[in-house]
Amino acid sequence: MDFSLIVVVVIATALAFDFTNGFHDTANAMATSIATGALPPRVAVGISAVLNLAGAFISIEVAKTISNGIVDEKLITPTVIFGGLVGAIVWNLATWLFGLPSSSSHALFGGLIGASWVASGVDAVHFPVVLAKIIVPALAAPLVACLASTLATYLAYKITRQSRDTTRAKGFRVGQIVTASLVSLAHGTNDAQKTMGVITLTLITAGSLPTGSVPPVWVIVCAGTAIALGTYLGGWRIIRTMGKGITDIETPQGFAAEASATAVILTSSHVGFALSTTHVVSGGIVGAGLGKRLAEVRWGTAGRIVIAWVLTLPAAALVGALSGRVADMGTVGTVAVALVGVAIGAGVYLLARRSPVSAGNVNEETDAPAAQPAAA
Repeated sequence: MDFSLIVVVVIATALAFDFTNGFHDTANAMATSIATGALPPRVAVGISAVLNLAGAFISIEVAKTISNGIVDEKLITPTVIFGGLVGAIVWNLATWLFGLPSSSSHALFGGLIGASWVASGVDAVHFPVVLAKIIVPALAAPLVACLASTLATYLAYKITRQSRDTTRAKGFRVGQIVTASLVSLAHGTNDAQKTMGVITLTLITAGSLPTGSVPPVWVIVCAGTAIALGTYLGGWRIIRTMGKGITDIETPQGFAAEASATAVILTSSHVGFALSTTHVVSGGIVGAGLGKRLAEVRWGTAGRIVIAWVLTLPAAALVGALSGRVADMGTVGTVAVALVGVAIGAGVYLLARRSPVSAGNVNEETDAPAAQPAAA
């Protein structure tokens, strides 16, 4: 295959991943606001899409971590990156089908690590960077968000205990519009950058950019647009799980969860930690349940989500390793991986149509949101 053509294919695949990242992670910003009625579903995803695009232009620190930190660009090729992206996309589609809010970020990291390791050996992966900027934040960020949200929820109810329920709900509903918007903006500063980093890494490995380059403006625009379009599509299956499956969210809880998540995500983006916004927001929602007296946290659902978190990196790494190895065989291998990826995507879409979740039924209760295709 002509080298310039494979670069184009990899960039297109990276933007396809960015699109799946958008609809997979819409729930991070808007699930609680939709669940409490602070925002109508369609309005919520529209606001989130615009702010995801805006957030893509705020910082490039996370993109630099991806393009110049995780793997050695001198030891891999664009076809290896292509295999890693396929692994990430497949995992995103599978978890979306079952309504599991797994990490799109860790799917991407796992796919890249697996493909690079198998194709070029252990030296192709910078494990100290992976540990410091991915693994440690993955463990710490949801705990920090959970603790902050627990305290914020407790204080919200404590401070407004003399207010009537309707007055309190109205005030926090307005506050949620602000905090949900901030989560969307923060999501753009973190997740959109990951695709920027992958495209920049591809251009570096192809010799189109020198080592250490930052994302060109056209890469920032393309990545921001792709994630915004995916966000507007609305990841209704996962929105239902996060909005209704973990705990019954009231407006003070939604406000606290979103404010806590925003603070953690923006701080991490500033220092270049490529954390999972899904982990952070899920931790915030659990904290919101813990912070309200007599609130129920559905630990069964939370447990299934944690299992998906644990499996994301290794599962995406396995698929990425296999895809990267096959794609690295040449034109036939690359075409074969692409065709299998398209077939899997089509199969997931057809399965999802059997039990659709949309803006019209996203707030319906479900007993096992993360265990069956009907819950999304």
